[in-house]
Amino acid sequence: MDLATARAAGYAFVHGEAGFAQVTTIDADGFPVSRTMTAFLEPDWSVSLVQRAGHRRLAQWRRDPRTLVSWVGPPAPGASNERPHVFDIGQLPPRMVAVRGTASTMPAEWTVAVYRREVARQRASGFTRAPLRTDDEVAAELAGVRIEPVRVRLEGFGEGAESHLWTVRRAAT
Repeated sequence: MDLATARAAGYAFVHGEAGFAQVTTIDADGFPVSRTMTAFLEPDWSVSLVQRAGHRRLAQWRRDPRTLVSWVGPPAPGASNERPHVFDIGQLPPRMVAVRGTASTMPAEWTVAVYRREVARQRASGFTRAPLRTDDEVAAELAGVRIEPVRVRLEGFGEGAESHLWTVRRAAT
């Protein structure tokens, strides 16, 4: 499968099927820490996050902004694994979209705008159980983070175990 087709399939997977993402940061001891949360993949492959302002990951990003956001789901319809590279475990490879990038804390206006956009999208789909916050509550209680992509990896959107990897932006040195 060519890269453009795989990119379109990966983007559609995140928006239509994947649901929660796994977000990985680096703790004070230099170890990766992962947690599951909502994350919004943007058309430029950046990732928008809005979370409660007290999360430990915000301090982790301030200390080390390098991060990984990934969405993993069941194998694609029609997937195959006819020639495993090393081991045959009798299963099809899952689909995965992984964005490696650099986190930046965003201003309150940006956080409110992303929150409003995503709450409207969720409520239009019938998902109404999360509390509805005012703009002032969003600014006081939530924090926005944008992940600028450096590399993106797609797995499970091609033939067999084919993967696609591309550089979006050069990492700062």
